[in-house]
Amino acid sequence: MYDLMFSPMRIGTMEVKNRVVMNAAEFSLGQVSGEPTERLMDYYEERAKGGVGLIIPGICRINDMGAASTFTQLSMSMDRHIEPMREFARRIHRHGAKLCIQLHHPGRQGYASAINSLPLVIPLVDRFPALPDLLFKSTPLLLGMEAKKLCFSTQAPSKGPLSAHGATRVHAMSHREVKSVIRDYINAAVRCKKAGVDAVELHGTHGYLIHQFLSPNTNRRTDEYGGSFENRLRFLKEIVEGIKAECGADYPLIVRMTADEMYARAGMPGKGYTLETGVKIAKALEALGVDAIDVSSACYDTYNYWLEPTSFTPGWRAYLAKEIKAAVKIPVIAANYIRSPEQAERQLEEGVQDFVGSARNFICDPHWAKKAQEGQPETIRRCIGCLHCIDSFISNAMVGKPGECALNMGVGEERAYYAPAQDGKNRPVAVIGAGPAGLTAAVALQRRGFQVTVFEKNDRPGGQVITAAAGHLKDKLYWCIEDLMTEAKALGVTFRFGEEATAETVKAISPYAVFLAAGATPVRPGSIPGIDNENVYTAAEILDGKAKPEAKRAAVIGSGLTGLEVAEVLAMNGAKVTVIEMADQIAPKAWFQHVDDSMARLRPLGVTVHTGAALKAVEADRILLEDTKTGDAVHRPCDAVVLAMGVRPNTALLEDLKTVCANVYAVGDAGKGGSIGKANHNAYNAAMRLPAP
Repeated sequence: MYDLMFSPMRIGTMEVKNRVVMNAAEFSLGQVSGEPTERLMDYYEERAKGGVGLIIPGICRINDMGAASTFTQLSMSMDRHIEPMREFARRIHRHGAKLCIQLHHPGRQGYASAINSLPLVIPLVDRFPALPDLLFKSTPLLLGMEAKKLCFSTQAPSKGPLSAHGATRVHAMSHREVKSVIRDYINAAVRCKKAGVDAVELHGTHGYLIHQFLSPNTNRRTDEYGGSFENRLRFLKEIVEGIKAECGADYPLIVRMTADEMYARAGMPGKGYTLETGVKIAKALEALGVDAIDVSSACYDTYNYWLEPTSFTPGWRAYLAKEIKAAVKIPVIAANYIRSPEQAERQLEEGVQDFVGSARNFICDPHWAKKAQEGQPETIRRCIGCLHCIDSFISNAMVGKPGECALNMGVGEERAYYAPAQDGKNRPVAVIGAGPAGLTAAVALQRRGFQVTVFEKNDRPGGQVITAAAGHLKDKLYWCIEDLMTEAKALGVTFRFGEEATAETVKAISPYAVFLAAGATPVRPGSIPGIDNENVYTAAEILDGKAKPEAKRAAVIGSGLTGLEVAEVLAMNGAKVTVIEMADQIAPKAWFQHVDDSMARLRPLGVTVHTGAALKAVEADRILLEDTKTGDAVHRPCDAVVLAMGVRPNTALLEDLKTVCANVYAVGDAGKGGSIGKANHNAYNAAMRLPAP
């Protein structure tokens, strides 16, 4: 099974035991000095144990002055990093995997607050280890200074448009700065080789500095590093030549590159470069002696075309790697939004690529490769593309915490997660509700040695995920329920479907603890006149198919992700839809990628958005709105009103349950939920806090 994927292959002089590559994804598991922590090494070692052939950790800075993207990333900027990196390599090697360090400079996508500060901070942290906690508390102040452009400017090939994410000020690098940064890349590679790292990868994609030099959108220089294709390539060319000269031609060197900046797909044709230029870059790199090409796409301006939300089809960008592979003879690594071993093997067989790469697969399930190789693909915990990883990473990095996975509670806590205390003593525990939070709590408790019984009033698991997965192109969300059920059943969790729990039925199992994960109910504000009219529906009723209004004009009240999803369904069924949002911006609490993804489909359907408006009344053929700034009344005609105003926790049973036993927890949306990721982490943390009997 999957014979090609688990056959060895060489990248230059390095033989990798299989074709499975963990691509880089930064999770802020390091420390201010840039040395790997035990936590970081545990994280990657678990993936090596899980069968990955080649591991490329998150971004590694090449200097401390201007190349930092987070304060807790890896670094190879100084000789002090060599020995700690040697230990990291040893940890990976003992499981038969290879280690490749990705050398990185953010350029215009860096944080201005990091510029010139690390050389001052690192010696202080060495002396006062608690200092980072104080520094992270000052993050709001630093971000405020960035917003007011009071920080240093970041380096870029030329002064031009700011990135959609990153610095508020940039400056064009001087000729001296260009040469200095080239030297920093070379020195970092030399240190990697001295540390026993098997290969290095140059991060030349996603809009970072090397990519900025390659793109005509961000490189407007007029010297030998800008203008023509050859000049724009020169920065990368001199880095490659320098590494080959000082590390030896036989030291494996990989370049991760953008094959197509995807501006045309994002509605900005004419900007940047397309696949035609991507192929030219690949050919040039092969001619320079690069040992493999790691194909990616897009940049921060076109975020969704390299870090896809759930709506994208697995393998949609495989054509990029296939074109690159047809143009070169060196190995091609590519992620291609691969989600199953079957897809991975098929793309290898079809000659799309030589190595199958992924970051999110291995974040979600460290043992993805091992499970596939052992013929157990059905036990893989699949990534659903919910983007909790990047959302949590960005927010947590500001406060010194690592990123999270919505489905893998063990990210960054591998030692504790994979060896939980067996302290449940077979005591019975009841979980009410088989949505993601209930299932996550059940799995965690069963792994601790409790005997878990799950009560679910419906005849199938899923809770609100059933509704969420009913949205257009959102079916992959239900994978998390299927996979949690597979794990729960394998552990021996008992399920009682079609049985609505009561205090009496729960008491009958004499539970040591009860976890209420009964979800939430859509909000229908009784204070609004006409809210119970026949033409008023909840978003859940529409998405679940329980209501199918034949509306020509529909108003969706609330622009959260549920509101946008139901607007799409209504518009696809022929209605002219307006989304009403009380806040000043659309979906104010949602991760921007999901909003961009939805709006890219809603605009062609003619859906409009009305912000700064509060619903005041529903009438037979229109709604009354109030302008939140002026207080003016506005009438808008509509045949159907769909409420997407949030949910209210289902906690009616909570007080009765407290009479059943002393340990009662409300988790997920019944407690403090929100997204799948937040609900799951809330439930897991509660399950792990449960005192041992």
